[in-house]
Amino acid sequence: MSTELEVPSKSLTRDEVAKNNNEDSLWCIVDHRVYDLTDFVDAHPGGSVVLQQVAGQDATEAFYNLHRHEVIQKYAPSLCIGIVEGEKPEVLEQKIGDLSSVPYAEPLWLTPQFKSPYYSQSHRTLRRALREFVDEHVRPEAQTKEADGTYISQELVDRMAETNILAMRLGPGEHIKGKELIGGVQGDDFDYFHDLVTSQELCRANSRGFQDGNMAGLMISLTAVRAWGNDKELQQRVTEECLTGKKTMCLAITEAFAGSDVAGLRTTATKTEDGQHYIINGTKKWITNGMWCDYFVTGCKTENGFSVILVPRGEGVETTPIKTSYSTAAATAYVQFENVKVPVNHLLGKEHNGFIVIMSNFNHERWSMSCSVIRWCRTVTEECLKWSHQRIVAGKPLTAQPIIRAKLARMIQLCEATQSWLESITYQMNSMSYARQSKLLGGPIGLLKSYATRCAHEIADDATNIFGGRGITQSGMGRVVEQFHRTYKFDAILGGTEEVLMDLGVRQAMKQMPKAML
Repeated sequence: MSTELEVPSKSLTRDEVAKNNNEDSLWCIVDHRVYDLTDFVDAHPGGSVVLQQVAGQDATEAFYNLHRHEVIQKYAPSLCIGIVEGEKPEVLEQKIGDLSSVPYAEPLWLTPQFKSPYYSQSHRTLRRALREFVDEHVRPEAQTKEADGTYISQELVDRMAETNILAMRLGPGEHIKGKELIGGVQGDDFDYFHDLVTSQELCRANSRGFQDGNMAGLMISLTAVRAWGNDKELQQRVTEECLTGKKTMCLAITEAFAGSDVAGLRTTATKTEDGQHYIINGTKKWITNGMWCDYFVTGCKTENGFSVILVPRGEGVETTPIKTSYSTAAATAYVQFENVKVPVNHLLGKEHNGFIVIMSNFNHERWSMSCSVIRWCRTVTEECLKWSHQRIVAGKPLTAQPIIRAKLARMIQLCEATQSWLESITYQMNSMSYARQSKLLGGPIGLLKSYATRCAHEIADDATNIFGGRGITQSGMGRVVEQFHRTYKFDAILGGTEEVLMDLGVRQAMKQMPKAML
C-alpha cells in the first residue's frame, strides 16, 4: 500500500543529470525525482541495457510503461538522490486508508460529489477503519501467502477476533450485539450495509485464494449453527470458540457425486442402536478451509431424508489438499469421514429436514460472494483506467483509442449496475426477518450473483485484452488483471453455478405468477 515517500530534497538541475549518462555514473529522472542507478545496474531485474538506454534522461514515460508505482516506493529510499530544481512530483501517493481518486474506482456513496440514502456516518466510520486494517494488516500477509500457498496466520486471526471482524463476517444478529466493533462502531447498530462494507473492504487485499482462506468457511458455516443449532449450550460454546479465533469451521456439503444436486449426496449418518450418536461415512470435495478446520457443518443422508450435522475434527476425519486455479492459501480440501461418531445433539435443524437449513444458509453466502465479486470488478476497472491512461502507444495514451474508451465505458456500466442492484437487495434484507429473507430473497440473490459473475466474465475478458501480454503475466503491471481472469470463475461456481441460480430465480418468480394473460 502506498505511503509517503521519504527521499532526499537536494535540488539538482536537468543539466547535471544529463552529464551522468554512462555506466560509471548513471542517473535518470522519474516523476521529477533524480535516481542514481550506478550501483543498481547489475541488480536490475530487467537487465542493464534498459537502464543504459535512459541514462542521463527523463525516464518517467518509459518507467511507467514497464512498472507499477510500488517499484518506486520500494527503491526510492535507497536510490533517490534528490529532486529536479524548480519541479515537484506529480504522481499521486495514496496513503493507508485513503479512498482512490480515480473516477469510478469507488462506489458512488464513497465519491464526495454524490450522495446515497443507504449509508450513515456509522457505515463511513466502519469503512475507514476496515480499509486501514486491510491496508496495514491483511494486504501484506495476503500478498505473501497468495504467492507461497501457506495458510492464514494465527496472528491475523487473533487481530480479527480482537477487533470483532470475525463476528462481523456473520452479518447482523445476537452474536454481535453489545460488542464494540473496529472503528468504535457499536454492534447494536450493525446492519446489512455494514456487512456489505465488511465484505467489500476485506477483498481489497487483491488475493483471491487468500480471500477465501481468510475465514470464508467460518462465514458460511457458523451462520447455520447460529440459526439452526438445537443444543443452545453447544451453540454458544462453538460460537465463542470460533469468534475468539480459538477454533475454525467450514461448510462441507459438496461431493464428487453431487454439488447443487443436494439430494444426490452419498455421505451417510446412521444412528447407533441407543440413539445417542450418528456414525458418519462418506467424502466431501472442494471444501474451503477444510485443511485446517476444527468443525465441519456436514450434509448427510439419513434414514428418511437429508440432515445437517456439526462434525468435530477427530478420529476418522481425514483431509487432503486440492490444488485449484487459485492459491492453496484457501486451504481447499478433500474430506473423508470414516465411521466418525458424533453426538445427536450436533444435529442442526430437524432430522431428515436439512434441505431448509442449507437453502436458507445459502442466501447470505451468495449475497456475500456478490459483494466481493462486484468489488473485484471495480478494482479491475480501476486498474484498466490507470493503465490505459499511462500506457503510451505510437506516441499517444491508450485512451486516445475509441475502442479502448468503449471497453472502459462498458466496465463502468457493469460496475455501477451491479452495485446498485446489490444495494437494493441489501435494503430489502435490512427490512426483513431471517425467515422472510429465506422465503422471498433466494431468487433475487441468486439472480444477482449470476448476473454479477457474468459481468465479471465480460470485465475480465476486456481487461486482459487492454493489458495485452501483461494481462496474462502473474507479476508486474497486469498481475491483478491476470489473477482476476484466472479466478473469477470461483464466484461463478462456488455457492451455486450461474445456470442453477438463474433457474432458481425464475422458478421462484413463477411460484408468484398470477393467471395473467396477454
